[in-house]
Amino acid sequence: MKAQLLAALLLAAPSFAWAQTSKPDINPADVKAGTYQVEPTHTRILFSVSHMGFTTWYGNFTGASGTLTLKPAELSKTSFDIKVPVGSVSTTNTKLDGELKSPEWFDAAKYPFIEFKSVKVVRTGEDTALVTGDLTFHGVTRPETLKATFNAGGINPLTKQYTIGFNLSGKLKRSDFDQTTYVPLIGDEVGITISAAFVQP
Repeated sequence: MKAQLLAALLLAAPSFAWAQTSKPDINPADVKAGTYQVEPTHTRILFSVSHMGFTTWYGNFTGASGTLTLKPAELSKTSFDIKVPVGSVSTTNTKLDGELKSPEWFDAAKYPFIEFKSVKVVRTGEDTALVTGDLTFHGVTRPETLKATFNAGGINPLTKQYTIGFNLSGKLKRSDFDQTTYVPLIGDEVGITISAAFVQP
């Protein structure tokens, strides 16, 4: 039995090594054009806000969905739409999570989703762009601009799906979305980071 287990491990070792060392393509020009879907398992929306000036307080949303139409050769014609359930908010503190979902804050029951829908994409570098879109949160829709950075694209060695990844970042004022609870004790400016993975269906 031990010999069979050892043989199985030895046979599997090359594939494990390949999975660990194979790197995706990081040349944006080589990425496949087409329609992609959000891969929710590895997509997260992070936020940060000043907590009384003493610390920076962090949280995140998960369970995102959406689509991306990518045209690397004509980046201005690229568009995407990402939605995330408000009820997925997590700060690693269950009491705080419950407060954020309540009507005093995000009111997840009344406004169940946050959505960012791109309107304009402008290339700023080989692997960077500015994305302006409509952000809908807490019943308010406003234009916001995020900085986008291309991470990589290629075949995921574990899922075998063609996958691409981007980071988007920016800042907004929560008071612009009728979120004024404890302002200015809790900061008005919110840092946003979206780490988004997309796959071809």
